[in-house]
Amino acid sequence: MVPHLVTALTGPINELEQRILESTPVIERWFRLEWMEHTPPFYSSVDVRNAGFKLAPVDTNLYPGGWNHLTPEMIPLAVQAAMAAIEKICPEAKNLLLIPEKHTRNSFYLQNVQRLVQIFTLAGLNVRLGSLDEAITEPTRLELADGGALTIEPLVRSKRRLGLKDFDPCTILLNNDLSAGIPKVLENLHEQYLLPPLHAGWAVRRKTNHFQAYEEVAKKFAKLLGMDPWLINPMFARCGEVDFSDGTGSECLMSNAEALLGKIRRKYKEYGINEKPFVVVKADNGTGGMGILTVRDAREIDNLSAKTKAHMAVTQGGQAVHEVIIQEGVLTNERINSAVAEPVVYMMDRYVVGGFYRVHADRGVDENLNAPGSSYVPLAFEQSAQLPQPGVKPGASVPNRFYMYGVIGRLAMLAASYELEATDPDAEVYE
Repeated sequence: MVPHLVTALTGPINELEQRILESTPVIERWFRLEWMEHTPPFYSSVDVRNAGFKLAPVDTNLYPGGWNHLTPEMIPLAVQAAMAAIEKICPEAKNLLLIPEKHTRNSFYLQNVQRLVQIFTLAGLNVRLGSLDEAITEPTRLELADGGALTIEPLVRSKRRLGLKDFDPCTILLNNDLSAGIPKVLENLHEQYLLPPLHAGWAVRRKTNHFQAYEEVAKKFAKLLGMDPWLINPMFARCGEVDFSDGTGSECLMSNAEALLGKIRRKYKEYGINEKPFVVVKADNGTGGMGILTVRDAREIDNLSAKTKAHMAVTQGGQAVHEVIIQEGVLTNERINSAVAEPVVYMMDRYVVGGFYRVHADRGVDENLNAPGSSYVPLAFEQSAQLPQPGVKPGASVPNRFYMYGVIGRLAMLAASYELEATDPDAEVYE
């Protein structure tokens, strides 16, 4: 099953698909040259939205969960990519310490951890799990829904290294986005590879930095293909001093929302799009679909209900929201039966390894599909994103659509690479 586009206006996206397929050698060469200059994040997932007239990433996760949603056929790709990544970072690696989220009782999340353990074990590593939860003081067995089990152990920190009892890893892989702050136990590890680096966590990272970098990448890519970067780039603005609980910063929010809605209106007019523009206000740091607001008229910001204000005031991990990104809303015009579907592209090292669709029966085309409590059905991409079919009519080929999503996913991953370089606290500065 593959979602179908339910918009009459598929001209721009079919044209984009055609252009991307015709330019495959140019695109792949361009990516190769970029990766000679920049290091890809170790792994990432990108939420993509296809409006029919615009195809853009709306979120890039550098600590992706949900690996269990990929089909078994995609595992070999992930294993190969994991091998390539480890070989570059620590070719002599034998032991990998995987540190998951603290709330490891969630059975869906544990299936994701189980899949990551499987991928890195098949890549030829001894994989063990260490917990940041201080309540775990001895090896603890966690039962899984499929009858399997995982053992999670307390971390052991020496002066310069981190491991477990009788287990000294070369590489430490975080599957915990650090939204609650950077734990002391992870600081000053200069002898081991910590992946992703600490400044990739939400304690430091900001979405506006990411989309600033993405804008740069999108402009380069659009110039390469001779197209308007807006077709793949969501416009955005930032407000730095906001407090939803007492209304601080609402003028900044309203003026930026109004200006952004005006820009979107002009673009819609240029392309003959009869949709109502909207913007999405969300915390500049943090993830998990918390603190997200859809705005179609800037005046709505002045009249938020107490419930909405409370919802917007904290992110996952209970952190107060003081910085927000106001992002151009991109409709999702893909459907399975009548349910809204949004693709998520998964990458490891510089390779697309697969993806899935979040499918919602009870959500609108302009709503966030990753909200807490929302019941989305994962639908794995049936076919590889690496096998485009040249010569097939645009919009008619599933592999071609997945290849296009893979290109957009890799653009966002490249932007994450630019972003991490720009925000690296240990970067060497050459004058």
